[in-house]
Amino acid sequence: MEHNGLMNFAALSPDEATPFRIIFVCTGNICRSPMAEVMLRDLVTRSGLGRLITTSSAGTGDWHVGEQADTRAIAAMAKRGYDGSHHRARQFDAGWFDDLDLVVVLDRSQERILRNWAPTERDRNKVRLLLSFDRDQAALRDVPDPYYSDDALFDSVLGMIERANIALFAQLAPAIRQGVR
Repeated sequence: MEHNGLMNFAALSPDEATPFRIIFVCTGNICRSPMAEVMLRDLVTRSGLGRLITTSSAGTGDWHVGEQADTRAIAAMAKRGYDGSHHRARQFDAGWFDDLDLVVVLDRSQERILRNWAPTERDRNKVRLLLSFDRDQAALRDVPDPYYSDDALFDSVLGMIERANIALFAQLAPAIRQGVR
């Protein structure tokens, strides 16, 4: 599934009935993962692939279930033209693995947790660090959690997420377009 650090999406053949399903996972699902979800969804929609790729997000913890994204995350997204106001936090459920194609985590702690929760080796292989898709940021491995910081870190984190999502999309989109039936 991986070649030179990049995902091998060559075998994809999604359609409207079974789109490629991506979930972003961070700790509480109010900062990083909602930013990643909203940003990639916007990119997918603008590309015309919205019916073939779905995005969602969740957290490993249940502290914020039902809450809106952090106001600083919403503000950072709004500054860049993204609307994160409709997001509501939820906790990842290991039963979702069967219905997901790619589980993108924001740092190594979520990577460890989700690989432990994954019921099969196939499911463990779906778990990937977001920054691994971007050669320029891959060595950093973790997207910092801005929750206990200031607006500037939220802006910086969103920039990291945007670059990594663009790289992820650049790898995914050609395979999706080629595999469309």
